[in-house]
Amino acid sequence: MERGRLQTTGLGRLAMLLGLAGIGGALGIVWWSGSGAAEAAAGAPATNGWKVLEPVTYENLSVFPVVGGPGADTSGFITLDEAMASGEAVVTEQGGEMIRRTRDGRPVPLIYPQGGGATVNRLVLINRSKRPLVLLAGEVVSGGKQDRVIAKDRIVAPEAEPLPLDVFCVEQGRWSAGSQFAAAKLMVHPSVREKAAVDQKQDEVWSAVRSGTTARNADPSAAPPRIAAYTLNETMMESGSAAYARIYDKSHVGQSVAAFAEEVDRRFRRATKGQTVVGVVVAYGGEVAWSDLFASGQLFERYWSKLVRSYSVEALTRAGSKEQASLADAREFLQPLKGRENVESEPGIYRWRQVTEGRYAEIELEALVPKSMKLHWMKVHRTS
Repeated sequence: MERGRLQTTGLGRLAMLLGLAGIGGALGIVWWSGSGAAEAAAGAPATNGWKVLEPVTYENLSVFPVVGGPGADTSGFITLDEAMASGEAVVTEQGGEMIRRTRDGRPVPLIYPQGGGATVNRLVLINRSKRPLVLLAGEVVSGGKQDRVIAKDRIVAPEAEPLPLDVFCVEQGRWSAGSQFAAAKLMVHPSVREKAAVDQKQDEVWSAVRSGTTARNADPSAAPPRIAAYTLNETMMESGSAAYARIYDKSHVGQSVAAFAEEVDRRFRRATKGQTVVGVVVAYGGEVAWSDLFASGQLFERYWSKLVRSYSVEALTRAGSKEQASLADAREFLQPLKGRENVESEPGIYRWRQVTEGRYAEIELEALVPKSMKLHWMKVHRTS
């Protein structure tokens, strides 16, 4: 991981920008802060201050909304989709040309000097925005020589130097066309995201893409998945290369995913109307498998559309089940792990922390400037 690339002036600018955005006062409130008495009065005990609601269920998928207080002010951050759509962030193949503007607005071509030509597992990103850019493991960027998926959660400082970005391929059979990427507005589904974010191995990422789900089915009486692995692969191979993004295209598979996600979203919004939702715990049948929680309801809402579609793909590729996880199961899932810890950071910008314990892993992304704020926390029940 690259460290210490931001100059002192950049750190000062970041602190100033975040302060102007109104984050300074809110950052002192950790995202799970809340009144235990208030939660008890609401009729549901809190886990770390989070209140877990009854599940929104559809077929084999249960989504437990997690609600909290007002949370931190996260409007000072920009997401990958927002930044790429507006041109404030550019992602290119390593060795490709990038344009950076000077303070007086003049365009300056840049070629990232390290590493030579394009490679599968390394891209280059430049954040032109005046806001820090949030990247989440599992986000897809499309184009270039192959579609890729972000390998790790991280924060990119505003107006930072070109950044080498670790990625994994989610498209096989193509290594051609241009060097520029576009916002895919997609998150890979949990089986693939687990292999990228936790296992960090390209062959396992692609194996998960091909198989649809890496979860084992222990119930011989369970109904077969609505989308079989061979159907998934046929859909991805329609144009000669196996591209993950085709799962969401206007194919039979894409239509099934869209309809499933729309129904889950409809039920979810009806169940949470008037609530400040900061995240979800996700279960398939009786197995609590995943959680995504954010520093604020506003930040959660910015990711929800692609998250619900990713959970839906996983549900459609898993076997059907009449079992259902309980509210107690979901609350228990949010308990922090106490296993082996791995920490990486860019001083003064962010800290990334991963804890693994048995078949569980949790990953936490923390902004460091001007005060500590945990932007994203995810936990996974590993399938292997």
